Amino acid sequence: MLEGIIVKGIGGFYYVKVNNDVYECRARGLFRKKSVKPLVGDKVKIEVTDEDKKIGYVMELFDRETELIRPPVANVNQAVIVFSIKQPDPNLWLLDRFLILAESQDLDIYICINKIDLASVEELEKINTIYSNAGYKVINTTVKKGLGIDELKSVLKDKITVFAGPSGVGKSTLLNNIQKGLNLKVGDISKKTNRGKHTTRWAELLELDMGGWVVDTAGFSSLDLSFIQEEDLELYFKEIYEKSHLCRFNGCKHYKEPDCAIKNSLEDGEISKTRYDSYINFLQEIKNNRRY
Repeated sequence: MLEGIIVKGIGGFYYVKVNNDVYECRARGLFRKKSVKPLVGDKVKIEVTDEDKKIGYVMELFDRETELIRPPVANVNQAVIVFSIKQPDPNLWLLDRFLILAESQDLDIYICINKIDLASVEELEKINTIYSNAGYKVINTTVKKGLGIDELKSVLKDKITVFAGPSGVGKSTLLNNIQKGLNLKVGDISKKTNRGKHTTRWAELLELDMGGWVVDTAGFSSLDLSFIQEEDLELYFKEIYEKSHLCRFNGCKHYKEPDCAIKNSLEDGEISKTRYDSYINFLQEIKNNRRY
């Protein structure tokens, strides 16, 4: 059997790269019996049934280092979460949801703010400050002016990276610029909704000449937080968790409790109001979900 990595999965077919060849494979029935589904990024063993046509079967999955639910990919080392500063405007509530998903998988996280040529210095500085103060590395990019591209390349080199974010923020344009020859379809912005139109229809692992892989994924508008318990939510907000031990009461939810260090930090400007608002909105969402 040959060893390779699944680079794409469509309609029950898995495309496995082995050295310089790609084999079209089905998964053996044993995976269904075990309720296991191969994922893009899985390292696998395949049995070749037709070498000329490059056809075979996925026979074995190696243990996964990580597994994301949405997008459904395995063995990712890090996440680059891409949002644009304009066209469409950044939805920080949605950005915080992406961050929670990446934090839950213990991934290294970078935030890429794209299309910076469309914004003022003040607008860019505001969002950079919010997330750098929250403990994240923020990369500012614009393909039109070629800014930040080399920094982004250095982050992607020799890693398996999920390249995530909503539609229309410029993920495909960035990847086309980073890796020549990808020719990923670039979407337009809807004039009616000011949102991006979906261009990526499935998760696909893209190999980079400089070393490493990138998962280009479909944009999405919501992420399920049902896997989080109320008392654990603060773990996914680094700046909140770091100060939570200063609260008067153990188990403080940082909502209506007195002498809350988080609310004091909010008043002092040490914690961003938009981040705190996201935390409270997610807390209420989790509470409401528990009632049903």
